Amino acid sequence: MNKTFSKLAGAAMLALVGFEPIVVSADKPANVPEGYKLLYSQSFDDDSSRKDFRMSDPEAWKFSKEEKGGAMELVKQSNYKPAVRSPVNIALVADKVFGDFILEADMIQTGKEYGHRDMCLFFGMKEPTKFYYAHIATAADPNAHNIFIVNDKPRTNIAKETTKGVNWGLGVWHKVRLERKNSDGSIKVYFDDMTKPIMVAENKTFEKGYIGFGSFDDTGKVDNIRIWGPSFETKPTDLFSKP
Repeated sequence: MNKTFSKLAGAAMLALVGFEPIVVSADKPANVPEGYKLLYSQSFDDDSSRKDFRMSDPEAWKFSKEEKGGAMELVKQSNYKPAVRSPVNIALVADKVFGDFILEADMIQTGKEYGHRDMCLFFGMKEPTKFYYAHIATAADPNAHNIFIVNDKPRTNIAKETTKGVNWGLGVWHKVRLERKNSDGSIKVYFDDMTKPIMVAENKTFEKGYIGFGSFDDTGKVDNIRIWGPSFETKPTDLFSKP
């Protein structure tokens, strides 16, 4: 039986018994709200993909050839000294400013195991000293595994709920998700389990900004980035350097 006929027959059977088939767009999963559309995606098929980003140190990042396609890899500590205590290794999606959004990506941690072993998601970035980041780490403490704000002073944790940490493992890819809604200031971070957040915060300081990836001071990779939202603003950035 051909696949098209099979799908049509299945839909007809559902209609007969009083149900309607649920149609989910290939680029919009069921857990993405109405009114959101896919605003940005990147699967790192070749090295030119890195041109989409601005980095605190382009020399710290490279294109990594994977079993299925590629990834963007943070291979060493960036030669970058932030003006206030905050992450060192940053790669921002260039020229796009996001307000409300849902971000999903695949990430892998390639560093040694210790309490602060991390990968980070950056968002709401206006300047190198004004932004949020989610620090996803092995163990939680006041400086790790939390949602932080950097606002012209050293980072401050703002999560009202967190777990005790995550297990990055060795050579294991993980799915991460970050939801940001400005109307209530909500921030939610998910790790593998997309039904229960590992971090929750509320803050309205920065309503819009650039989105990025990286680590406080570790190494890792990112792949299969997708960002949904109502819209974004095109705004060239000179915050960091081109690769």
